[in-house]
Amino acid sequence: MNTLIPDVGLLGDGKKRFSELRRSIEGVSQRMLTLALKELQRDGLITRALYPTIPPRVEYELTKRGHSLLKPITELGDWARQNRERIQSARDKFDAQKAKNVRGFR
Repeated sequence: MNTLIPDVGLLGDGKKRFSELRRSIEGVSQRMLTLALKELQRDGLITRALYPTIPPRVEYELTKRGHSLLKPITELGDWARQNRERIQSARDKFDAQKAKNVRGFR
């Protein structure tokens, strides 16, 4: 599985063109999105339809298996949002303790 798996949620409302997906994912390069979409297709989570227009139009859509992933992905996203502050607090505490330990060895 690839790192863009949470973004299968972008296809939850139906087919999307490549350009729509790219605009929806802040900071993703064309190459990285292409690679992620190929992996999702390989995993059987999305389908890719190429239309012979000028310029060519490509649309992506969730498969039945891809749709079955929407609920757990949504729940994971909800959990992450609910715990964001506690996770950041734990990271800050860990980093402060680590820095303190490093200073103690000098």
